[in-house]
Amino acid sequence: MNFIKDPAAIEQRSMEIIAPYLNKLNLTAEEVKVYSRIIHAAGDPEYAGIIRIHEKAIASGRQALRHGCNVFCDVEMVRTGINKRVLMNFGGEALCLIADETVATEAKKQGITRSMAAIRTFGEKMNGAVVAIGNAPTALFELITLMEQTGIRPALIVGVPVGFVGASESKQLLTEVSPVPYITVSGNKGGSPIAAAAINALLYMGA
Repeated sequence: MNFIKDPAAIEQRSMEIIAPYLNKLNLTAEEVKVYSRIIHAAGDPEYAGIIRIHEKAIASGRQALRHGCNVFCDVEMVRTGINKRVLMNFGGEALCLIADETVATEAKKQGITRSMAAIRTFGEKMNGAVVAIGNAPTALFELITLMEQTGIRPALIVGVPVGFVGASESKQLLTEVSPVPYITVSGNKGGSPIAAAAINALLYMGA
């Protein structure tokens, strides 16, 4: 069987296949890159109809990344999927506390999820940074609460938690009340690969 073996050629062909799904969406060139990366990561062209990008999201995220901001992640899968070499070239780091023992202890003590405890622990460090939530709706709910109660202001929130309990609701709330730019998807779809793909799309633009 003949098949494409070159990684660059595989990616190029993938983007060519994805392109027709985006032609009628009236996207900017930068939005096309974000949409394409997300659809490529998901292997699902239906994402073309559910991606939601705040009008200032790409500019705000790129500026923050360009100036060396960190990316705060809800789970290790998001952190692993981000191109840390490119991020490091800008001076930033991808961080996750889900496995931190202190966070685990605090979560058990307060009767909350580890991802919520991790977001609380990040706290003011998220000011001016990028936050990537791909797994836990509770992390996104907690971030929204912190923004409301403490005035924390990330430069960009990539909020795409996946699942059937709270995922759709948390993302809907993000679009309704977020005081900062966001990238999200409607409904139950999402996940760590989607969050990482959105971050990588910004990084590959040269931030």
